[in-house]
Amino acid sequence: MSALPPVVDAATWEKELAELRVREKAATRELDAIAAQRRRLPMVEMPDYVLEGADGPVRLVDVFGDAPQLIVYNHMWHDGEEWQCGGCTGFTSQFTRLEGLAKFDARFVVVTQGPIEEALAYRRRVGNTMEWYSTANSSFGSDVGAPPGGGFAVNVFLRDGDTVYRTWHTNGRGTEQLSYLFGLVDLLPYGRQEVWQDSPEGWPQGPTYSRWAGSEEIAAAYGPTG
Repeated sequence: MSALPPVVDAATWEKELAELRVREKAATRELDAIAAQRRRLPMVEMPDYVLEGADGPVRLVDVFGDAPQLIVYNHMWHDGEEWQCGGCTGFTSQFTRLEGLAKFDARFVVVTQGPIEEALAYRRRVGNTMEWYSTANSSFGSDVGAPPGGGFAVNVFLRDGDTVYRTWHTNGRGTEQLSYLFGLVDLLPYGRQEVWQDSPEGWPQGPTYSRWAGSEEIAAAYGPTG
């Protein structure tokens, strides 16, 4: 951590900040435009899937509860592993207060390919507070971009009565827009400290993912003994 940004007087700093602010404001407006386009996307009707919940089988339309909109995080799952994907575990551990979504007529849940008993046990172990469902006995995961042994994804659905429609999907770094952690880290002078980032010469950088909390660390912090 010996590398430091140059030190300047307050007026110079204000000038540089104002120049950056122009780009930040432009990015905000572009995100608004992207969201506007997202609201105009068409949608596709979904089959009447049946998932597994804590209380047994549940139709996808019933996962919405009283809300007409549903955000689903498809959590990676590897059969027989004690610790599941650290990225997924860390991502979902951020969401501890989701009640505010109800004000916007929406719900946010986790769906995984793991058997429901194992999925719920893992949820407890890592201190996750979101509702979990299993698609182990359904093609739902495969049909929305998260097949067995596959990656993670975010999917958004809208229901009209008993009919469910898929309205949006992303995966990979597309999920970062939902993570407050990276939003905070990207404000820091050293950023994520990963080799792929464009940083000044001498800035601390290490392998990608090297600073991410592992599943065991998350369990120690948020699980039953955390």
